[in-house]
Amino acid sequence: MTRRLALLYGIAAAALAAAPFLAGLSADGRYWIEVLNNVGLYALLALSLNVVLGDAGLYNMGHAAFYAVGAYCTAILNTRLGVPVLWTLPLAALTAAVFAVLVARPVVHLRGDYLLIVTIGMGEIVRIALVNDLFGLTGGANGLIGVARPSLLGHRIHRPEEFFYLIWGAVALTVLLFHRLARSRFGRALNYLREDEVAAEGSGVPTARYRLMVFALGAAWAGMTGTLFAAKMTSISPESFGVGESVQLFCMVILGGAGSIPGVVAGAAMLTGLSEIFRGFASARMLVVGAAMVLMMAVRPQGLFPVHLPRFRTADLPALAPSTPEPKALV
Repeated sequence: MTRRLALLYGIAAAALAAAPFLAGLSADGRYWIEVLNNVGLYALLALSLNVVLGDAGLYNMGHAAFYAVGAYCTAILNTRLGVPVLWTLPLAALTAAVFAVLVARPVVHLRGDYLLIVTIGMGEIVRIALVNDLFGLTGGANGLIGVARPSLLGHRIHRPEEFFYLIWGAVALTVLLFHRLARSRFGRALNYLREDEVAAEGSGVPTARYRLMVFALGAAWAGMTGTLFAAKMTSISPESFGVGESVQLFCMVILGGAGSIPGVVAGAAMLTGLSEIFRGFASARMLVVGAAMVLMMAVRPQGLFPVHLPRFRTADLPALAPSTPEPKALV
């Protein structure tokens, strides 16, 4: 992480830490805190998708399915077995990761738009299964209600301001971990997959294994985000995890800059903010969001904060020793 990026993160963290206090000065401050909470949840989801789409270059349009698995895992464990919400975080992550491996294993060899179509179908299958009250556990179209509020160190979190710090604390931790991941051997292997899968496999990278691993990682993070969503809303239903949600996450990653962590967070803030600002226009607000995306893709197709790949110059190469002329043959 460069000093400039660290400074940018520091300014953003200071502004976010002061946001609840500044919002409290206005009459509709609680509303804007809720908006920031939604931005944080979408930022977590977009970051989890960015590992798959931005870092590995795998088109996934069914990411909301993993989000749903995590949310329903938390809701079922809490409402039926009484497990505390935050205790279900690792269970939701594990359940979503296992589900991702099971559904990705048969299609892991697909690429590009073929993989995109398959993931759309996977997302719709999960949504329909939830609507049909899978194993009598999901509550059908009505979903599940009565999810308890989370407790941290004996304190019950229930106010929007408290959820704000919980959600954005998770975003900060995710950003730090994913920056470390990008510089690791695993992260570099994902970049090889994105740039040229054939060359990566020829260089010894087990592409099929890394594809499964990155799907599991993105799904696990989306599952934990589902836990926070269920705790915040206290009720969930299948309509919150449709294909439209996956499309919105896909747009956030592309709009912000695929592979760019600050860009993905900015893309989540931009799309969520535009939707809230133009909420008064009812269905026409989606027209505004769509027009903004078309304009953005025409003016800056690489995204808000694109990834800057290292450039190599001739001057950076080590100086070669001057070649000595070959001795002339004796006659």
